[in-house]
Amino acid sequence: MWRICLLLAAGPAFCDSLVATRAIRALTTITTEDVTLVKADIEGALTDPAAAVGMEARTVIYAGRPLRATDIGTPAIIERNQIVQLSYRSGGLAILTEGRALSRGAAGEVIRVMNLSSRTTVTGKVGPDGLIAVGQQF
Repeated sequence: MWRICLLLAAGPAFCDSLVATRAIRALTTITTEDVTLVKADIEGALTDPAAAVGMEARTVIYAGRPLRATDIGTPAIIERNQIVQLSYRSGGLAILTEGRALSRGAAGEVIRVMNLSSRTTVTGKVGPDGLIAVGQQF
């Protein structure tokens, strides 16, 4: 009686990794032309172009280098030295005034802002509309 044996050999499993197609400067928004998928398992590299497109490069990413989650972030909506609205709320009290951003910031980030009326530096959380919430709100 003949026996048939089937051997399955597991080879290396490759998944796609996202790499830059050209040099992407820091603070530049990533487009579909800036990235491509390659057949390689690069540790820490993103695997989905949708996770990178529309995000902002935090550092320079050179052509052929993998894109990692630490290399990109949400695009800033507040630029350094930009005049912004500051909002303070406590109970029934609401104060709205202007300030000057001392750093760049994306929605949800905490940045330092100089109150233009008092010239004091405060910290606040950037809202999705660019309003900076200061005090106990964040």
